[in-house]
Amino acid sequence: MKEVELYLIDKGENCTIYTLQFLRDSDNEFEKFVSKFINSEDYSEDYTRIAALIQRIYTTGAQERLFRPEGKRSDSVYALPTMGSKLRLYCLRLSDKILILGNGGVKKTQKYDDDPELKGYVMTLQKFESLLKQGVDDGTVVISESEIETDNIFKL
Repeated sequence: MKEVELYLIDKGENCTIYTLQFLRDSDNEFEKFVSKFINSEDYSEDYTRIAALIQRIYTTGAQERLFRPEGKRSDSVYALPTMGSKLRLYCLRLSDKILILGNGGVKKTQKYDDDPELKGYVMTLQKFESLLKQGVDDGTVVISESEIETDNIFKL
């Protein structure tokens, strides 16, 4: 069982952006994604597109049209970008004003389910969302219009 907490990246007027921080790791999930691809010759264009999208989301909000649905219909897992890229960054889009960035990688298969690495990133977000919902139900997590309040250490 891994311990993870919600980590605030930035809170803006139109969107609050979080990521996950596993307590045993020095880098959070989004930092791991950035470090894999920021200097990649093969994926620099894709990475730049994702970075620009995140900046746009921070400025204007996390409108659903900016994301590619992933996961199951019952969850909030999405991917960036929507088209024309082999790189995928998985996230939880809880609303237009709340986004939780996960990790991601190169999409080499038709479905993320067919790639163990990508499937792992999606499953982590699905499990985390389930724990968030449990926290809302038991009162240890409060989700307002634009932020998530919790002191929880979640066990995935």
